[in-house]
Amino acid sequence: MGGKKLHNHNNNNNGAVDTNSNNSNRNGTTTTTTTVKPPPVTLQQSPIINLDRGDPSVFEPYWRKNGGKCTITISGHDSLSYFSDPNSVCWYMEPELQEAIRRVHRVVGNAETEGCHVVAGTGSTVLFQAALYALSTSSSSVAAEPMKVVCAAPYYSQYKEQVELLQSRLYEWGGDAETFDGSAAPFIEVVTSPNNPDGSLREAAVANKTGNGKLIHDLAYYWPNYTPITRPADYDIMLFTLTKCTGHAGSRIGWALVKDVEVAKKMTTFMQITTIGVSKDSQLRAAKILDVVAEDFGYAGNDADKTFFGESRKLMAERWEKLREAVKDKKDVFTLPKYPKRYCNFSGRYFQPAPAFGWLECKEGCDASALMKAHNVLTRGGETFGVSSRYTRISMIGREEEFERFIERISGIQCVDEEDEEEEEEEEGFVVMNGNNGGDVIRLGNENSNSHGKWLEQVEVQ
Repeated sequence: MGGKKLHNHNNNNNGAVDTNSNNSNRNGTTTTTTTVKPPPVTLQQSPIINLDRGDPSVFEPYWRKNGGKCTITISGHDSLSYFSDPNSVCWYMEPELQEAIRRVHRVVGNAETEGCHVVAGTGSTVLFQAALYALSTSSSSVAAEPMKVVCAAPYYSQYKEQVELLQSRLYEWGGDAETFDGSAAPFIEVVTSPNNPDGSLREAAVANKTGNGKLIHDLAYYWPNYTPITRPADYDIMLFTLTKCTGHAGSRIGWALVKDVEVAKKMTTFMQITTIGVSKDSQLRAAKILDVVAEDFGYAGNDADKTFFGESRKLMAERWEKLREAVKDKKDVFTLPKYPKRYCNFSGRYFQPAPAFGWLECKEGCDASALMKAHNVLTRGGETFGVSSRYTRISMIGREEEFERFIERISGIQCVDEEDEEEEEEEEGFVVMNGNNGGDVIRLGNENSNSHGKWLEQVEVQ
C-alpha cells in the first residue's frame, strides 16, 4: 500500500486487531470497522499530559526566586470605593497600574502609549468583548445587520466562541479574514501578532484593503520572552494581558491601549455594566509586578539577559530546542514551523521566536489531536482554529515536569515503512485513523485503545 505506520516504543505484542472492510451502508459509504484490544498496561498507567490549556506555569520558578520583590500590603480599609480616579476615562483604574503599564511598554519598546487611553479589564478576554461593543455601536458603523467579525486562519480558538456567546445583534462571527469580502459593509478584523496558535507575526489581511474594516490588535504575546521586539506597535486598539506578559494568570488583569477617546469611553461603559470595574487588589498587585519587571532592566545594568524577559526567553528557547530535537527525525509523522531570526531592540541581539505554543502539523490524512491523545497527550485540534485536523496546538508554557514527560513521550513515536513490518502488524494491532481508497493510511499502535475493554473506531471512506 505504500503507507506508514506510527509506533510507540512502549508497544508489546498484547494487542490484536479484527478488521471487516468494505461494508456498505444505505448511503453507499464504505465503512471500515476496527476492533482493538486494550493497550499495554504501561501506557494505560502513564499519566495524561494536558497541553491543551495555556496555563503559564513555566515562569513559576523565576517568581519563586524573585517573588519577594512583589510583596504588597493591603489594609482592611483599602479598596472600599468603586472609584479610583473619577476624572479619568477609565474611572476604576488605579493610577499606579496605569503608570506601571506605560512604564513597562517604554522600557520594552513593544507599544506606543503616547496619545493612548488605558482601559483595564479582568484579563484581555473581557476587553475583547468591550472593543467589539465599542466598535459596533459607534455612529460611523451602525448597520441594519450585525457587523461581521473576522480573523485570518488559523485564528485563536476562542474568538469564535466569544463572538457567538451572547448571540448579539450588534456583531456576529464572519470566519476567515483571508476569504472574507469586506467591500459590502463595515466589519471588524482581529489581528493577533504573534499569532496564537502558530506564532507568526501578522498584519491585517483585509481591513486595510477595503477601508470598511475596524481593527482590534491582540498583542498578548508581543513580549521579548516570546519574540524579538522589532518596533513599537502603534494601532488604534491594542490588547495586552498580565497572563502572558509575566505569567500571573490568576490575577486576571488585562489592559487596552486605545487612541480614540470615544471608543475608550464605550469600552469603559461595557466594563461598568458587566463587572463595575476591576478588582483594585489585583490592580495594585499587577502594578507592583510590572514595576519590578521594568526596574529589572536598570538593576541589571541595562543587560536584558539578566531581566525577567531575558531569563524567560532563555527558558522558552531551551524548550523549543528540546522539542525540535525530539521531532527532527520524524518528518514523515509531523513537522513544526520555522521562524527566521530577527533583531530585538530590547535585547540588542538577533534571535528566533520561541512562541508560547507549538503548532504541530501531521502528514495528510492524519488527525493530529487524535494522534497525540492516543499517546495520552491532550492538545487542541486544528479545526477549533479554523483549519484542518492535521494540525494541533501544544502548550509550551506548562510546568517543567509536564513538558519533560511530553518530550519523552513524543520521542517514542516513530514511523516505519509498512512493507517492512507486515508481520508486526499482525502481532501488535493497529487502528486505521484516516485514509482514502488507493491512498496512504496512517495506523496507530494498539495504545490507541482505552482502559474499558475493546475499543471500536469507524472510518468512513468515500
